Amino acid sequence: MQLRAEEISNIIKKQIQSYEKVALTMETGTVLSVGDGIARIYGLEGAMAGELLEFPGGLMGLVLNLESDNVGAAIFGDATGVKEGAIVKRTGRIMEVTVGEALVGRIVNALGIPIDGKGPVESPHRRRVELKAPGIIARQPVKEPLQTGIKAIDAMIPIGRGQRELIIGDRQTGKTAIALDTIINQKGKGVFCFYVAIGQKQSTVAAVVDKLTQHGAMEYTTVIMAGASDSAPLQFIAPYTGVTLAEYFRDTGRHALVVYDDLSKQAVAYRQLSLLLRRPPGREAYPGDVFYVHSRLLERAAKLAEEWAALPKGSTWENKGTAKVHAGEEGKHKAEAEAKEKGDGFEAVRNPHSGGSLTALPIIETQGGDVSAYIPTNVISITDGQIFLETDLFFSGVRPAINVGISVSRVGGSAQIKAMKGIAGTLKLDLAQYREKAAFSQFASDLDKVTRDMLERGSRLVEILKQGQYVPLPVEKQVVIIYAATKGYVDAIPTAQLHKYEMDLYSFLDGKHPDIFETLRTKKAIDKDLEPKLKSALEAFGKTFGNGSN
Repeated sequence: MQLRAEEISNIIKKQIQSYEKVALTMETGTVLSVGDGIARIYGLEGAMAGELLEFPGGLMGLVLNLESDNVGAAIFGDATGVKEGAIVKRTGRIMEVTVGEALVGRIVNALGIPIDGKGPVESPHRRRVELKAPGIIARQPVKEPLQTGIKAIDAMIPIGRGQRELIIGDRQTGKTAIALDTIINQKGKGVFCFYVAIGQKQSTVAAVVDKLTQHGAMEYTTVIMAGASDSAPLQFIAPYTGVTLAEYFRDTGRHALVVYDDLSKQAVAYRQLSLLLRRPPGREAYPGDVFYVHSRLLERAAKLAEEWAALPKGSTWENKGTAKVHAGEEGKHKAEAEAKEKGDGFEAVRNPHSGGSLTALPIIETQGGDVSAYIPTNVISITDGQIFLETDLFFSGVRPAINVGISVSRVGGSAQIKAMKGIAGTLKLDLAQYREKAAFSQFASDLDKVTRDMLERGSRLVEILKQGQYVPLPVEKQVVIIYAATKGYVDAIPTAQLHKYEMDLYSFLDGKHPDIFETLRTKKAIDKDLEPKLKSALEAFGKTFGNGSN
């Protein structure tokens, strides 16, 4: 009987496959040492970086260090039951979490397991927690606004879908308030929101969930929580779980917003893990790769390019077969040209699962307003701009307490509607001039008329940009009040009455000129037809408001 080479290779392949399965089930390790949520394990020679391990008592762990004679792993949960000599099993799985629509409206822990008492999550979809960020070709420029509903931000520091905008400031300056207002403002806009609470008290997170529920925002929001009482490994992994849940929506052609509140606490948790794992400390006695921890998290925020192909009319993307796929705006033109070339029976068809976006709002807490410290400078250099909140402004009653000088959006006007872009340019300039002149003029007794007028205008602009919490404004209302302020319609109104002026103006336009708001909402621009109407409405209201206030 002769054996052919092909048969021999098949037999060997089968034996190797079965050997790997047996090896995996049989490969167990022994805990050498354990402390502060970190275990060193001997005997797991085939373990992979990022693999899940099974500890006694149903606890799970994550392989972080692969060394010559042992494996360093972080234990998720209470590790007090894990003792030296305990048996640890490999699972053969790289860490992954359940994702999908089933998680919308839920509160989950850092491992994606529900903790809201509403039962388990039923979803067929799972994703790895550590994934490579999309490359340059897969992306498109950020050009679609993500409205926060906050006048000062949407006018001067605009955020676009797919952007990473840092919210930075000392504790108790309103950082979380800005993030929550942004989430509340996404109602009805088709944006799925994810709020990641890192190292916060459970009572604080409960208050956040309560506010989101009151404003109907929990209908499209998922809360990922790694509380102050949770171990460092859970606080470290929570933001990665949050971005993984959000990426599912980005990669299915929809829009997502993820808030990391806050990454300072994740950095502290990672530092604790790293030093226990004996990773080398870097600058300022921090583990050197804390920059990489934040960069690989934030790089996953992106606006993905749309995919196009020339297909027979009436066919869906699933039937594209071997048709050539083109990406981006240029890809659309290529697909259209290709369809024209093929004849009347063809058209350019868009992949419905392309063109999604993931916007990130990381929060960083500073000490004494020092943005030049290690972690703040790290995250500033990774993100596309920052909103800097100042303690002095907050306590002087300017809320949101945004320092216009340091705050910046590197996307700029690309993330604004045309109407806002047209009027906001002068706003930032006027405010900057006001801040400069106000600093010098506080010691001067005699000022010329030009300087006095500039100071008067600036103080009114500051007052107009003040806004309460949980009252985000639609962009058309923002455009109207900023237009009124920058074009001089509020110059004669006492500063103390500006809030009343704003509220009454909205009521007046809603009742007498609803077409102005409607035109701004649909056309998103102040064109030559709308501007005269807006001017006459503001003049008419100015007269009635003046009469009513005397």
